[in-house]
Amino acid sequence: MLDSFTATAPPPPELAARDAEPKLMCPPEWQIEIDRATSADWSRMLDLFDDANFYQTFAYGAVHWGEKSLSHLVLKRDGEVLAIAQLRIIRPTPLKFGMAYLRWGPIFSRRGWPQDSETPAIMARALVAEYVTKRRLFLRVLPNAFSGSPRAAVMQSAFADFTRESSTAENTYRTFVVDLAPSLEDLRAALDRKWRNKLSGAERNNLEVVAGNSRAEFQVFCDLYSEMWKRKAFETTVDVAEFARMQDILPESQRMRVLLCKNNGVPVAALVVSAMGDSAIYLLGATSDDGLNTKGAYLLQWTMIKWLKEHGVRWYDLGGINPEGNPGVYTFKRGFSGSDVCQLNPLVKCDSAISSVIVNGAFALQRALRSRSAKKPEGRS
Repeated sequence: MLDSFTATAPPPPELAARDAEPKLMCPPEWQIEIDRATSADWSRMLDLFDDANFYQTFAYGAVHWGEKSLSHLVLKRDGEVLAIAQLRIIRPTPLKFGMAYLRWGPIFSRRGWPQDSETPAIMARALVAEYVTKRRLFLRVLPNAFSGSPRAAVMQSAFADFTRESSTAENTYRTFVVDLAPSLEDLRAALDRKWRNKLSGAERNNLEVVAGNSRAEFQVFCDLYSEMWKRKAFETTVDVAEFARMQDILPESQRMRVLLCKNNGVPVAALVVSAMGDSAIYLLGATSDDGLNTKGAYLLQWTMIKWLKEHGVRWYDLGGINPEGNPGVYTFKRGFSGSDVCQLNPLVKCDSAISSVIVNGAFALQRALRSRSAKKPEGRS
């Protein structure tokens, strides 16, 4: 125990990696690797999975959270990668307390492999062993699963000894998800009548759609978004410059898809979608006044749906809805006739009283500040 208080030289990298593995009681064919993957390794592994998603990319973690705060856990069986998880580690001091946050993970659905319940269960135990038991952190998992789905049942079973957070406005992700399995004809017929009529109107307006994933297309989107924000002056936590930096470092297979709608050569609408594995997420959108008049957003979304189907994507997540706070966007997305679903609430586990008190206290303070801001009279700074 005295070693904890004695300054010593750091162990060799190979010993540090070995010692980083959690002490997990599991069959010998399973191997766990902690913080060994390079960014390139991580990207290659992520491409192996149907449940890969934007929030588990190295680029998202490095830009949004900071590369130094990331931790990566890889679960293998007989040397084959079966599950992975990228977490953000938050430690306010060098002492052993803080939080490990896993967003939209873990990833465990290998493409072309039969789904099993053992892999996510072993992954859950590995996460607890490393981040709860060894590092004494408050572990918070935001699953990539929607309530009532088969995946949600697997997640709830694997993480059965975790506590499920109560629903709040801050931790509830509600969205529409469109099943892209039907034919294009059936998908179009399923659209809300008004939505379909506006799409037909857009198709008669001789609009040009440009698609790409380079910095050039993304910069056009950023310019259009900035113009829209200045015009509407709405409150947002979205930093499109962050997404631009992510796009710069994402590998080709994981880059966001940008669609631009032009009227007489002038960009009037744009959208940004991440398509990975068997799912896509509508991340960002922007429309000018002319774009509203030409119904460019409808044409872009329908063009995106056709592209997703051509590339074998099964599910299209429309990126969150708030019927009370943003009824206009809610009405637009409802026109797709997707399923109205909610993501599973965050799952938490902690064995450290200090980490639990600090993290829960931080969450309570955050909720209080948001509530105070929401009640602030209009016009006050």
